[in-house]
Amino acid sequence: MLWAMIPVAAKLGQGTLDHHQYLFYSSLLSFTTMLVVGAYSQKLHLVLQYKTKDILSVVVLGFLGTYIYYLLLYFGYKYAVGLEVLVVQYLWPVLIVVFGAVVLKERLTYRKIVAVSLGFVAVVAVVTKGDISSIDISNTKVLILVFVGASAFALFSVLSKRITLEPIGAITGYFLVATVSSWVSMMIFSDVRLPQTADIAPIVINGVFLNGISYLFWIKALKLKDASYIAPYIYATPVLSAFLLILVFDEPLYISYIFSLILVIVSGLININTTTK
Repeated sequence: MLWAMIPVAAKLGQGTLDHHQYLFYSSLLSFTTMLVVGAYSQKLHLVLQYKTKDILSVVVLGFLGTYIYYLLLYFGYKYAVGLEVLVVQYLWPVLIVVFGAVVLKERLTYRKIVAVSLGFVAVVAVVTKGDISSIDISNTKVLILVFVGASAFALFSVLSKRITLEPIGAITGYFLVATVSSWVSMMIFSDVRLPQTADIAPIVINGVFLNGISYLFWIKALKLKDASYIAPYIYATPVLSAFLLILVFDEPLYISYIFSLILVIVSGLININTTTK
């Protein structure tokens, strides 16, 4: 549900900022939020016990899941058609099933394949509003980069299952990596620009909750179930995003949105049956 709010926050928060600047401020707030959470939970001291391999793991995962993914995602939304980007973006749950089978040796059943496929159809139905001809793949290079970003987050999610570090400290490290990386890319490819008044609230919400606290829920979920089991439920995100856009921006309601919700529910039920049998 938190991730479903990202399109709204990004739409409201990038009035005067480019994707480099927006990513930096969001990552900085996410890092600060996790520092506060870590201090309150009294678990940050565990970071001092990290070995070299632990530090390398945090750097690699942070670079994949909190920097590369969002940098390429925001880049895509800036230079390509939003409908195209959203479809390519939500290939990452499909890639989780693939990477889960290859990297973690999770069992790849036909039910999981069907469940994820139904979820993807739900995404297509949302972004095309039932008219598949509305997608015109015209900016291939940009969409390839968005696909790279989606692959990076899928790999981040799968590799996170192998990390035994305490989640709060690890996630704090991820966003530290994202903050430093986005600062470097902002200085090289953009410039420093302070957010305007209208941008502040969306950036705070995005940094604290949507890209901060949400990672605690995600990492916890990955520890409880197979990555391929969780993947289909992610398709509820774009469907919920559609309804939020309707509520916030008064966008029209399409039958395809209702159809998508049904597909997501069916996808989840199929995947539950996969695990319980």
